[in-house]
Amino acid sequence: MSAVVRSGPQPARSPREVDAWSAGTLAAGFLLLYLPTYWGLSQTLWRSDEQGHGPIILALGLWLLYRASGELLEMAPRPAHAAGWGLLVLSLLLYALGRSQAVLMFEVGSQIGVLASLLLLFRGWRALRRVWFPLFFLLFMVPLPEALVAAVTAPLKSAVSATASSLLYQLGYPVGRSGVILTVGPFQLLVADACAGLNSMFTLEALGMLYMSLMKYTSKARNVALALLLVPIAFVSNVVRVMVLVLVTYHFGDAAGQGFVHGFAGMVLFVVALMLMLVADRALGAIFDSRRAA
Repeated sequence: MSAVVRSGPQPARSPREVDAWSAGTLAAGFLLLYLPTYWGLSQTLWRSDEQGHGPIILALGLWLLYRASGELLEMAPRPAHAAGWGLLVLSLLLYALGRSQAVLMFEVGSQIGVLASLLLLFRGWRALRRVWFPLFFLLFMVPLPEALVAAVTAPLKSAVSATASSLLYQLGYPVGRSGVILTVGPFQLLVADACAGLNSMFTLEALGMLYMSLMKYTSKARNVALALLLVPIAFVSNVVRVMVLVLVTYHFGDAAGQGFVHGFAGMVLFVVALMLMLVADRALGAIFDSRRAA
């Protein structure tokens, strides 16, 4: 005897399974489009001190999007086709222009528009509002125009150099300054862009924004105040970093200042910034709590 296998209609997939499969397909297509960009950045710009924060920002931004994916899949689809297709076409044109003409700001920045357009096409405006912060956070990995960076970095380096040399001189160290070149004893140190530039401020501002997002403060005034305070906090942290390098060079020689300690000073920058941010946040919390109580 032979068994008879009856074929019947297969059970239909649930809407959530279909949405998860579609989301996975879109994620794979997005990665195929931008993996060449990420690979090129990993071989060039992300290896520099000025843009070394790029992969960290990318990883954190994608993690924030992943955190919200469950809630996005639960949303009822209300596609905004006109806005979604328009933004997608514009973003892809921007990507093509940046890729073909080697304009990294366009090539990298277009990914934010592509992600936003996909959300509009498959979920609608409500989904876009839900993940506005991860998309905004990805802006911090977009390379800025060299002209803008140079224009802002030059006065920043001068200010950091002047402040660091003045403080060290007040502490009794034989420090002199000529522009952004510091002289301490027999050594000369050039304050580089990575030590006191716009990109380091961008990195600290991004981490501060992430901190505020994770803390989920409801007071907009408190968030704005902390975001504004991150600018002087970044400046003070850069001053501390330069002072550490000057002191290490003065006491242990040029080889020590340019070796492991030079990279370690970057960690000092973020530790100081984190401590100052927590202090500022605690102070703002006391101020806004007292106002709310009153």
